[in-house]
Amino acid sequence: MKSEWKTISRFSPKVCEQLGWYVYLYIDPQNGKPFYVGKGKGNRCFVHLKDQSGTAKSEVIVRLKKLGLSPRIEILKYGLTEQEAFIVESAAIDLLGLPELTNAVKGKHSLDRSKAGVAEIQDELSATPVEVTHRVILITINKLYRPDMPLPDLYDATRSAWKVNPERHDPEFACAVYRGIVRAVFQVTAWFPAGSTLKTYEHDRYRPEGARDGRFEFVGIRAPEKVWRRYVGKSVRGYFPPGAQNPVKFVNC
Repeated sequence: MKSEWKTISRFSPKVCEQLGWYVYLYIDPQNGKPFYVGKGKGNRCFVHLKDQSGTAKSEVIVRLKKLGLSPRIEILKYGLTEQEAFIVESAAIDLLGLPELTNAVKGKHSLDRSKAGVAEIQDELSATPVEVTHRVILITINKLYRPDMPLPDLYDATRSAWKVNPERHDPEFACAVYRGIVRAVFQVTAWFPAGSTLKTYEHDRYRPEGARDGRFEFVGIRAPEKVWRRYVGKSVRGYFPPGAQNPVKFVNC
């Protein structure tokens, strides 16, 4: 006979003291697959059970509750320092695959030392830092980028849909950034409310329902060759502080 999974709603003070920093998984009991990876200490792993924020993670939890179920919480590794917890969390997300999870980002180490092909590692570690001298918006597309991506798909993945204020900032160019390296540059001609312009590449499966609200997308063209050569293949890691989670960064505007 299959035994039921024993669960609790909090750790005792004695256990919290021994756990230190840890990395935990939220698992869907219907299929046994993890849908969220987190880190913390004390009773951090239980706080999401009451989350009503409307994020992809909370929506899964709410759906399970409607079925009379609760996510299974497992501790992946404990007794860690805070820095070690960041690294283990990032490695777990890399291994499980971000598209399979409800995590919004890969974690503190998403821009460095995470899973990649050998050619990507070669490009990443040998890339020359570049000084941004134009009015630029740097847009990280780590979830969407593929090395074999046609330029029209890369354009659509880069241009939509972001929480920006077009009236406050006026970038001349938009750089598609993957793992801290510029992969393409587009000249921005205009901004529109998200979802209001025609796309050839549909990528909204990576964003929860309603994520377009209050967001904008730009239309534009491939940057002039001189600008393209200046930035593509160069590193802009220095413009993103360690642990940065905002995928958008304005420079000189």
